Amino acid sequence: MSLSPGGPDLASLSTLDDPVRRRLYEVVTRQPGPVGRDEAAAAASVGRALAVYHLDKLVESGLLAATYQRPAGRSGPGAGRPAKLYARADREFMVTVPPRSYELAARLLAQAVETDDSGRSRAALGQIARRLGTELGYGYRAEADSRGAPGGDAQGASSGGTRSVAACDVEDALTRQGYEPCRGGGVIRLKNCPFHQLAERHREVVCGMNLTLIEGLVEGLGADSWRPVLDPQPGYCCVALGGEQP
Repeated sequence: MSLSPGGPDLASLSTLDDPVRRRLYEVVTRQPGPVGRDEAAAAASVGRALAVYHLDKLVESGLLAATYQRPAGRSGPGAGRPAKLYARADREFMVTVPPRSYELAARLLAQAVETDDSGRSRAALGQIARRLGTELGYGYRAEADSRGAPGGDAQGASSGGTRSVAACDVEDALTRQGYEPCRGGGVIRLKNCPFHQLAERHREVVCGMNLTLIEGLVEGLGADSWRPVLDPQPGYCCVALGGEQP
């Protein structure tokens, strides 16, 4: 959605100008599940009353959603009041000044790929996505080597270096592309899909493109222990990375 300056959605996003509110928003959105008031306050290093005020303001602005849930193992009379929990709202916000419609262009391109019965457009999309992912991965490796990252060797990625790639490298590279990775049980899942709205309308094309993009990214990183696969799960991107033991 492209927004005109001064619109209500722009006003919602402007609430993140407050540093405490922004910190609480980041605390909530980085967790794999809903977050309680006490947990959010502790993670943001602010008092509970202040946290409650800003969390509820984030709900009012549409950036967070609130639910109520009783503590695990407690139910019925005497179980106490349900706790208020916060999670990122499903709604998307995007501001462009002046207004642009990149999503419309993406939808037209996706439809063009879908209607190509020869399959050549889809094959070309996969090749280009993998190539771009590989370039992004190589770029990250070169940058990490230049910083002397842990596990690195003297050679940069561009000269054929074989730096050992840790899981944190893979997660950092995915974070830079907006995927919001979280790791557990030897699997990296992605809390956010940068192409969510497009995938909702053109799932087969977009998820296939997404997979080849991440395959290229992993290849460029040299992260051979991670294998991207299509594994759609509620609340996550369609791609997961598995293969490394916890």
